Amino acid sequence: MSSQVSERFEVSLNTSAGQITTAVDVPTGFVPVTSIVPFMRRLGEEAQALEVAWMGEQGRVPSCQKGCAACCRMLVPLSAPEAFSVREWVRSRPVEQQSRIMARFADTKVQLLSKGIWQRLSELCEASDHCSDKDLDGVNRRYYELRLACPFLEEEVCTIYDERPAACRELLVTSPADRCEDLLANPVDTISTPIRISTVLGLLWQDLTNTSTRLIPLPLALDWAEVHAGTTDRMWKGTQLFDQVLDKVWRFLSQSFSDDGKAAGG
Repeated sequence: MSSQVSERFEVSLNTSAGQITTAVDVPTGFVPVTSIVPFMRRLGEEAQALEVAWMGEQGRVPSCQKGCAACCRMLVPLSAPEAFSVREWVRSRPVEQQSRIMARFADTKVQLLSKGIWQRLSELCEASDHCSDKDLDGVNRRYYELRLACPFLEEEVCTIYDERPAACRELLVTSPADRCEDLLANPVDTISTPIRISTVLGLLWQDLTNTSTRLIPLPLALDWAEVHAGTTDRMWKGTQLFDQVLDKVWRFLSQSFSDDGKAAGG
């Protein structure tokens, strides 16, 4: 999580696909909320790997490959900690690369404004109530119909791959890759996500700041992070972040098991 003096913890979690056991070094001092993001990415990927292995035993393997960027036209949600992390990554790039990225974000904003979608996405960022699946599905469809490439996509290659949002990491399909060319017209078979990391980090942010849970659409992430940049100066005890985020993970998994049980019983 950080280069500070740290304490090592062993984490064991039961997911729908098996048990994760991993170690993490937790800073004993104060750290920004972005320090928890790398650990959560790793936790999510380890959980996803169990799910992929289990699906492989059923004869279903991911058809996603490098250069297949069909999903990079979808609306990607980020948690606030992820939005801040993306902003930090962009600011760490060479000036020329920053300029290219910012130009693509600006172009995306112009197109979304012209279609009346930008304002709706802005409202989602600051919504005090949870949006219904129906509302989210509507704006997701309107966005996808534009086929706007992700601002981080260059020549169909993800330039932020190692730092990409959790939602990008979690989307894997086992259906033929050509179905992804039109996700509105073609059904695809996805691999279940044991832990939705953006949701967990959003819930953590809610607790830490006493604000509503925010999932921020990627095209707005840099603008949102810039407006709320002062929040990145806030520091929390590393052990506090660790304890609180694990509590959210456990609650998420417990709810998932409960939902699965109800579905099986229904």
